[in-house]
Amino acid sequence: MKKVRRKVGKYEVGRTIGEGTFAKVKFARNTETGESAAIKVMSKSTILEHRMVEQIKREISIMKIVRHPNIVRLHEVLASQTKIYIILEFVMGGELYDKIVQQGKLSENESRRYFQQLIDAVAHCHSKGVYHRDLKPENLLLDAFGNLKVSDFGLSALTKQVPGLLHTTCGTPNYVAPEVLSNLGYDGAAADVWSCGVILFVLMAGYLPFEEPNLPALFERINAAAFKCPFWFSAGAETLLHKILDPNPKTRIRIEEIRRDPWFVRSYVPVKLGRDEEVNLDDVQAVFDDIKDKYVAENSETTEGGPLTMNAFEMITLSQGLNLSALFDRRQDYVKRQTRFVSRQPAKVIIASVGALAESMGLKVHCRSYKMRLEGASANKAGQFAVVLEVFEVAPSLFMVDVRKAAGDTLEYHKFYKNLCEKLSDIIWKPAVSVPNSGLLRQMTC
Repeated sequence: MKKVRRKVGKYEVGRTIGEGTFAKVKFARNTETGESAAIKVMSKSTILEHRMVEQIKREISIMKIVRHPNIVRLHEVLASQTKIYIILEFVMGGELYDKIVQQGKLSENESRRYFQQLIDAVAHCHSKGVYHRDLKPENLLLDAFGNLKVSDFGLSALTKQVPGLLHTTCGTPNYVAPEVLSNLGYDGAAADVWSCGVILFVLMAGYLPFEEPNLPALFERINAAAFKCPFWFSAGAETLLHKILDPNPKTRIRIEEIRRDPWFVRSYVPVKLGRDEEVNLDDVQAVFDDIKDKYVAENSETTEGGPLTMNAFEMITLSQGLNLSALFDRRQDYVKRQTRFVSRQPAKVIIASVGALAESMGLKVHCRSYKMRLEGASANKAGQFAVVLEVFEVAPSLFMVDVRKAAGDTLEYHKFYKNLCEKLSDIIWKPAVSVPNSGLLRQMTC
């Protein structure tokens, strides 16, 4: 069996850290600076087949325009003959969604801090004529210092390209504003403010303000703004939420008014922005052009062996700094959409065990080398549920299995992953003694 480690231009490409219908996001390292990055990889043929050229151009253009400390930064865009690579800032703290699930709900002070950073980022987008249209905790990342970063501008609108009212119905139903559902056109800024209000409610409550088992009932509740704040919300937070979750976009509070609200301004430190960087969008078209001298070098280094080896640098970034305990603590893992366990069983035994278990659960198994995709119908039969597993060698006779959701509901994934770990308990390694970080790092890189 061969091990392959790829390079794209100056970036060494590692494990997959996210996967969607049309793109994969991979961890990478800039070999010139040593800095980590995330690379969004898209096939040119897939983009053309699904007529997504304009959408991808728009996403790239928007990310070049909205440079802000609380927005994931786009470093550069590269292209090979077959693929487009969007090089992004690597945000190592995970999704805000995971933190909510793990803690149940956040304190009012912590919720306010994230909300202040969210409002700063959204205000900056609006000042550039950009409307996100899919704001939700899954699209809010946290950096190593706990600061919020807005991500995923795939559904965003740029008013220079779409003047006047917006008409595309998009976003996640529970977070979408009532006027977006009306098909009569809507103001992108007001719609984003509504989504920010839903996020604030979720941060403080630990559950959604609008939730029903079917879409017609959900839309009816959203249109009526039928929600109730739990008893632990302060009067100031509740007052602000009712101003934000106003079903009438014309009377809904605006961002400049939110920034003057007494509850909002408590401990508020506005972001200080430097001089606007000059943004050149001429290269956006170039990544789609068939000009060979613009192509980036794409190389694969192949060696004999088993699964791909994960080096110490990747281990450190994977574990949020030098605290490697999260890699081995089963209690921390299952709340995330990308999770992992460690085994001392041979890689082939791990793959065979997972495959047999998946088939017993009624899932289709697709296996290539040391990577598997498990597919089946979602629990509510409304779509597909899919999980991807990949085996990495982190030390001789020590393997890490990376598990991530590829399609389906996040809560359904949580249940699946917990069930998977329970049934694979005989192959999951649980260290009896906590090993100091420095020793564990040596063990993983020997």
